[in-house]
Amino acid sequence: MASLIANLNKVFDSRIRLGIMSILSVNTDADFNEMKQMMELTDGNLASHLRALENEGYLRSMKRFIGRKPNTSYAITPAGRRAFQNHIDALERLTR
Repeated sequence: MASLIANLNKVFDSRIRLGIMSILSVNTDADFNEMKQMMELTDGNLASHLRALENEGYLRSMKRFIGRKPNTSYAITPAGRRAFQNHIDALERLTR
């Protein structure tokens, strides 16, 4: 059994991180408020998970202003896309 779970990425154990990566894997990017509303999270909860993924090098943030309001959006890095795909592949192998 250990070989079946060896390729699961511990970073994606959290359902919130799995949700963030899922949203960003099918979108070019998503802003903080969009993800917060989609997943019904608090600012602090979402921010801590985004920071953890960014520290792993799986996400990049882009800060800009829309009108006079600050806006932060996030996108998956190539390393993040590979890591997430490997995790999904490992989950699929596990369920077979």
